[in-house]
Amino acid sequence: MPAHDLGPTDPAVTVPEITASVPTGPPPAWAVLQRRLFDELDGAWRTFRDRYTEPDGRLRFRGTIDDRDGADDFYEAFFNWPALYRLGGADDLLPAVKLHWEAVTRQLTELGLFHHEFERGYDWFHQGEALLMFYGICAADPADQRFRERAIRFAEQYLPQSPTGNYAPRIKAIRAPHNGSDGPRPGLGPQWDDRFGGEQSTMRPYGLPLHDVPGVAEWNDLADEELAVRMGHHMRDRLGRGDTAVNLAVTALVVNAWLYDHDPRLASWVREYVDAWRERSHAAGAMPDNVGLSGTVGEYHDGRWFGGHYGWTWPHGVHSVGAAALVGAISAGIVEGDADRLDLARRPLDQVWEQRRTGLPSDPEATRRPGWAHTLGPGDGPPVNTLPTRLGLDGWFDHQPAQVAYWTWLWWFGMRQEDRARLEALRDHSGYDWTVVHAFRDKEEAGHEPPWLAYLDGVNPDYPEQALRMALAQVAHRTALMAADEKGADGKRTHETGADDGLDLHKWQRLNPVVTEVLTQLTTGAPQTLYNGGLPLARVRYDDLDAARPGLPPDVAALVEHLDANGTTVELVNLGSSRTRRLRLLAGGFGEHLITTVHWNAAGGAYPGDSRDHHLPAGDEVARSAPVQDNTIHLTLPPGRRIRIRLDMRLNARQFAHHTSPTTSRRP
Repeated sequence: MPAHDLGPTDPAVTVPEITASVPTGPPPAWAVLQRRLFDELDGAWRTFRDRYTEPDGRLRFRGTIDDRDGADDFYEAFFNWPALYRLGGADDLLPAVKLHWEAVTRQLTELGLFHHEFERGYDWFHQGEALLMFYGICAADPADQRFRERAIRFAEQYLPQSPTGNYAPRIKAIRAPHNGSDGPRPGLGPQWDDRFGGEQSTMRPYGLPLHDVPGVAEWNDLADEELAVRMGHHMRDRLGRGDTAVNLAVTALVVNAWLYDHDPRLASWVREYVDAWRERSHAAGAMPDNVGLSGTVGEYHDGRWFGGHYGWTWPHGVHSVGAAALVGAISAGIVEGDADRLDLARRPLDQVWEQRRTGLPSDPEATRRPGWAHTLGPGDGPPVNTLPTRLGLDGWFDHQPAQVAYWTWLWWFGMRQEDRARLEALRDHSGYDWTVVHAFRDKEEAGHEPPWLAYLDGVNPDYPEQALRMALAQVAHRTALMAADEKGADGKRTHETGADDGLDLHKWQRLNPVVTEVLTQLTTGAPQTLYNGGLPLARVRYDDLDAARPGLPPDVAALVEHLDANGTTVELVNLGSSRTRRLRLLAGGFGEHLITTVHWNAAGGAYPGDSRDHHLPAGDEVARSAPVQDNTIHLTLPPGRRIRIRLDMRLNARQFAHHTSPTTSRRP
């Protein structure tokens, strides 16, 4: 483990402060659009709140839930609202988000899905999705002791000494795919354990959960009641016990608690659990997805390293295994302060890359086609490179275009040249143009990594403006959908899920008008958070010094123009004409980077000049630089000024930590 500098900045230390002096001139379009997006989002989230939540903050829901599924859908309606606040959303957004989290948690407890404010027991593909809202609140307001206590209590459920019994220290494994506050829950729930019939149409596109159940060779065989019961019992006994790769997402829950006070017990568990999966991966020569209760890979699958619940075979393959491996590897990297465990995340991506082939984006057999087809644009298009996403008894199958976000995160977190080479190979063999910005939004609110990466490489200069225009259109579209939902065709109100729309728990996600992907990319220099349980990381983030809260101050727009292993370039603009804005720039989403030197351009002449001159001043700029040796600088932006700064950095040189917003400014 590398030696770290001290964590949070010592209040007695003088923080470098730089004043922007270069006139903005005609404001750049990206800056105007960015501030407009903040304004539109401020109205949009209020509209959603007013139409789809009760006065106490819970979602309007009049149904019942008879199985283990569904809790994640309630939280996913708000998954990126804390992120918007942390970026610079409205002051009252944070208390609103906390109100919704607490009310929804009570609601889910009443529905029987939660106990002690936590999921009673479900898979971590879905629990990771649900926890994005919670992680965002903790990052946005680490000073809130209620959420700090919750974060620690939730994490301790997975430590070896926990009475829940979720973790088996002898075999270094979580005891069941469904786990939580009730401990390891056997099976997959009554909707699948008792029988898995062919009428479960929502799962039909993914095919059979197990490919070796006697008598069941194809989906239509499940119409036979005896075979449906047989499949359900096999799922209960084989998919419903032991550890599975998606449980690696638990590591983010534990790291979120560790970020408060760096409890060594939490760090030790993350290292132990991640390293156990790394050792299994090394021994198998592949990323396994299942571990039996004896600690043996393939124990319930005739020795095969694939076939576990939410694993390589069913239902999502690399989409679930790759995401969990990334969350686990990054979580270990956070507590260790390095990227040495990224091999865990490389292996599943390399496995599918080695099986790549040329295919057509119109392939009707691809299970995730509704998502990625929008990424490539409408129509059949030219042949594109595809990768297999799943593995069964007959080999690799379900070929689809690569999920670029996973390779992006692999490179972004470690900034290793070998991972950059992987990303470039993916681009070169993709078969489509990485500079094109396609107008789409899925529930993960991601997928625009290719044009953003091209922008960072300097070959897609129009991306900020195009992406922000797209984001504004997304807000307008979601707002229009909410307006259309005001009354159904028969004039009845349809705000309550479970009333007129048949328990459509995904409706809230489809109507959530908050968009943060583009703002996250442009202002913080990070990809959109990994949807299945990632923590909110950033290359840089900001605090409003005058308001003593996180996020960009009003009138201020930010654009990360370039990042590499040695630093970051960012431009900031104050679009206002009367107010000076002061902000703190923190290197890293959790203050983990060390700024060694800051470089910027200052105005070379006097501004605003002589009123008798009718031309806008366009004077020379003078290069400046100053040593820093801290993770923080303060910036003052007078009205109508801009500044472009290059931050020389040592990445991950400081300990990751939750950082509270400064209550007062410290001037040199």
